[in-house]
Amino acid sequence: MTSMVAIRQSMERTSSVNGSSHKHKHKDKDRKSKYVLDSNGNPKIGPDGKRIKIKKEHRSSKHDVSHGDRIPIKKENLDSENDFRPGTSAHGRGDNDSIRKLKKKLKKEKQDKEKHGKKRKASEIDSKADVKKSGRTKTEGSPAKKPKKEEDEKWKWWEERSSTDDGVKWKTLEHKGPMFAPDYEPLPSSVHFKYDGKTMKLSEPAEEAMTFYAKMLDHDYTSKEVFNKNFFGDWRKMMTDAERSKITDLGKCNFKAVHEYFKMKAEERRGRSKEEKQKEKVEREQIQEEYGFCLWDGHREKIGNFRLEPPSLFRGRGDHPKMGKIKKRLRPEDIIINCSKGPSVPKPPPGHKWKAVRHDNTVTWLVSWTENVQGMNKYIMLNANSRIKGEKDWLKYEKARELKLKVDKIRQDYWRDMKSSEMAIRQRAVALFFIDKLALRAGNEKEADESADTVGCCSLRCEHIKTHKKLDDKEYVIEFDFLGKDSIRYYNKVPVPKQVFKNVNLFMENKDGNDDLFDRLSTSNLNKYLNQLMDGLTAKVFRTYNASITLQQQLNDLTDPEEPLAGKILSYNRSNRAVAVLCNHQRAAPKNFDDQMKRAQERIQKKRDEIADAKLEAKNAKADLKHTKSEANKKKLEARKKRVDRLQEQLVKLEVAATDREENKEIALGTSKLNYLDPRISVAWCKKWDVPVEKVYNKTQRDKFAWAIAMADEDFVF
Repeated sequence: MTSMVAIRQSMERTSSVNGSSHKHKHKDKDRKSKYVLDSNGNPKIGPDGKRIKIKKEHRSSKHDVSHGDRIPIKKENLDSENDFRPGTSAHGRGDNDSIRKLKKKLKKEKQDKEKHGKKRKASEIDSKADVKKSGRTKTEGSPAKKPKKEEDEKWKWWEERSSTDDGVKWKTLEHKGPMFAPDYEPLPSSVHFKYDGKTMKLSEPAEEAMTFYAKMLDHDYTSKEVFNKNFFGDWRKMMTDAERSKITDLGKCNFKAVHEYFKMKAEERRGRSKEEKQKEKVEREQIQEEYGFCLWDGHREKIGNFRLEPPSLFRGRGDHPKMGKIKKRLRPEDIIINCSKGPSVPKPPPGHKWKAVRHDNTVTWLVSWTENVQGMNKYIMLNANSRIKGEKDWLKYEKARELKLKVDKIRQDYWRDMKSSEMAIRQRAVALFFIDKLALRAGNEKEADESADTVGCCSLRCEHIKTHKKLDDKEYVIEFDFLGKDSIRYYNKVPVPKQVFKNVNLFMENKDGNDDLFDRLSTSNLNKYLNQLMDGLTAKVFRTYNASITLQQQLNDLTDPEEPLAGKILSYNRSNRAVAVLCNHQRAAPKNFDDQMKRAQERIQKKRDEIADAKLEAKNAKADLKHTKSEANKKKLEARKKRVDRLQEQLVKLEVAATDREENKEIALGTSKLNYLDPRISVAWCKKWDVPVEKVYNKTQRDKFAWAIAMADEDFVF
């Protein structure tokens, strides 16, 4: 007892002597005493990132000393030496009831805080997901940014009453001009081009052209004689005299090291870090913001293709005779600018000047140039979802709908002309029949050495036609075989009326294969005649009309109201496919098509196995319920049945997708969907049968056809 009194007196003296020096610490100690402390005497941090507080009734007095993680408790009178033994209290050894209750309470508080922290974290994740979906970013701790004005606030031009078409396309037009391709970066000194087994350093223009070919070394094009011949001819023009005298045979050129270098660069690009990709994304967005928009009559409109194509090798489609020729680098001196007058005219790069600056508001292009391979004019124009493009589409389809009202009369006229005594009229009648019934393009006159040997209806030659009085159990068959637009082969065997058959044979009499079938008809004469029948009617309007009316009829015939969503989409794609076949929209089968189909069949078989297992489980659950009537067994059976239904729906989707892929193997659906089919037909069909428009049109297509989505209701008929 004496020792305890001595200790107490010693503590009081120490407190008295050091009282003044401790005064300034009392505030900190008092603050700390509100929290659970760690081994260093600092407040513990909870899972929510905040310090763990002690309830007021459990806090220690001002001068209590806390040891390690022990929880400070209210100071009691000290009666014996046992009061200072480790693990004891004034009321006995170990944790007494009050401390156990306190620990339990604090533990509960901690668990509540952890639970709250998880909820808050989940809500933050949801919030971030929402932000990501909306395309906005939010910095932690900063106020939410105001959403940008939908420049993105779409201009609903179709709701405005446009003035009469006087040929004026815009009143004001401002833009930044084109973005030029980056300058050529010479190859590193360690990468060598070899000729005849020896390393050879090329001049920069020749080296740049050489890299175009080296990049394509493993492509099919470099195995084609025409491609190699055209490239080598153009490449030699870019060489110095010394290089030209030495490099005389493409077969002796070794591009392998250069090819491997560009493969390595491609691998490096694919292996970029997340930060590098993000940096590039930001740079692209900045470029898009600077060059990718214009002010068209005060409205901010997106530009379609503001980047000028870098120099490369021309490929063309099909067996194009100019494949392999070098497309030269474009300079400001090649570029014609079209914009409003005034200070907003875009400035050329320093040290250069534009070829010309025009202020022609009767055209819709912003930038123009002539490419060197085919001598064709190229343009930078507005994006497909702009007013000017949408309005043009709208008018195109309205013109096709107008033809629908007059097509019967036009057909009567050309059938009457089939027997005309004037050969030119008879040829015009047969050509119109081909354009109307086979959706052939009219064909345009061009110089033979400027592009591939492609033809249309009016430029068909006798070598493109064979007539069969009987073929494959069909009478009066005409066999077509020619290269159409983009060098796509058109091959078709078509039964025709007897009068058409007789006329074609008549047109071919006393002619060689190279002679024109319609030697008294031209595209311009045909369109001039059509314009007399209906204002604005051309052969192209027939193609648009036939494509759209075919889609409308096919959808009416193939759509089954009882089919599930996947079945309806298959019906839509089959209707679209009928149009693509009519318009000869072909494509090469994907290289990995067989592998794709194999994987699709494996997924289907796997799903069938899952269904078999699920049915067995449902059967067992039914037996359990029959044996033991209980709510649990009843719910179990319902769950098993729902799983079977769900798996069967998934199987239908997989089978439909596989069928669709197989049928689309060599058919290109996109061309007709974008260029020949009135989008209001598709939108109305979607609304009528509750098919999401997203299942028919992707994001880009929905932007392009925003006017149709807004205008068409389920009752629209082409």
